[in-house]
Amino acid sequence: MPVVRINGIQLNYEEHGTGDPVVMVTGTGAPGRMWRTHQVPALKAAGFKVITVDNRGIPPSDPCAEGFTLDDMAADIAGLIEHLGVGPCRVVGFSLGGIIVQELLLARPELVRSAVLMATSGRADTFATAQAIAEMDLADSGVKLPPRYAAYVNALQSLSPQTLADEQRLRDWLDIFEISAIDLASVRGQLGLQLIPDRLPAYAAIRCPCLVLGFEHDLIVRPQLTREVADAIPGARYTEIPGCGHYGYLEKPAAVNAALVDFFTAPLAAGAAAPGGGRVTVPSGGRAAVPAGDPVAVPAGGPVAVPAGGPLAVPAGGPFAVPAGGPVGAESRS
Repeated sequence: MPVVRINGIQLNYEEHGTGDPVVMVTGTGAPGRMWRTHQVPALKAAGFKVITVDNRGIPPSDPCAEGFTLDDMAADIAGLIEHLGVGPCRVVGFSLGGIIVQELLLARPELVRSAVLMATSGRADTFATAQAIAEMDLADSGVKLPPRYAAYVNALQSLSPQTLADEQRLRDWLDIFEISAIDLASVRGQLGLQLIPDRLPAYAAIRCPCLVLGFEHDLIVRPQLTREVADAIPGARYTEIPGCGHYGYLEKPAAVNAALVDFFTAPLAAGAAAPGGGRVTVPSGGRAAVPAGDPVAVPAGGPVAVPAGGPLAVPAGGPFAVPAGGPVGAESRS
């Protein structure tokens, strides 16, 4: 577990596998090891090197008890990418981690090739504000919930109705939640960071290819808030994973992993090369299908712009596939 000094603090990270790098950013109170069970093996099998990080406030990274901001956390990820020399790279953010990645895309766009934003949001609505304030009040009170009660609350908030109705699976989840219960006071610095103003207008400046994943039964970051982020980012794709709650990446790992791998291996998200070293420019709007079904966004029926004037390089050298012989045009994003 290497620990490096980044952005004025000690930051812990891990590297798994070899290949093109994927940096994964966790949510509130979560350590980087949360990705090990499902996402790290799937991405390694797909030929990627996975870099996980313990955000500031999560030991063994510095606790930063004096407080910190979203900008600090985005700068930490930027600094780690620069330290490792892996930019521009693919980045995944979950929950608070998704908000961090969104700020990274605005502040340091040259460091990110493509991004997946899971269970993220672009504003704190009334319910999210109430939840964050309640958790901060609990942390400041000094009261510690009994582990079994904390496990029950976590299950109720974070799991889908399907899992709650499956008695054996629910027992397993309750056991996991009980032994891994988080003391909110220990992550107090992160609790208020989702109390963000409306950042959706700012996301119109993001030009990085983005996949936004919502989880159908998420009560912590309701999927309508996540879809707002996809609607705000030009050309972003939105996918909602059914049958899971806030921990969708653990409840439905096969579906989440397939979405990650498919997106990161598509020509656009992979940074498809054009002759002369250029990359495909993808304004918001329509979509054209290429072989193997990989989507490439194009502007409302316009051509794909390629730096250096070269044609689009497609895996196996295939040309654009145009359904029914029609021209490349615009299609609505779902």
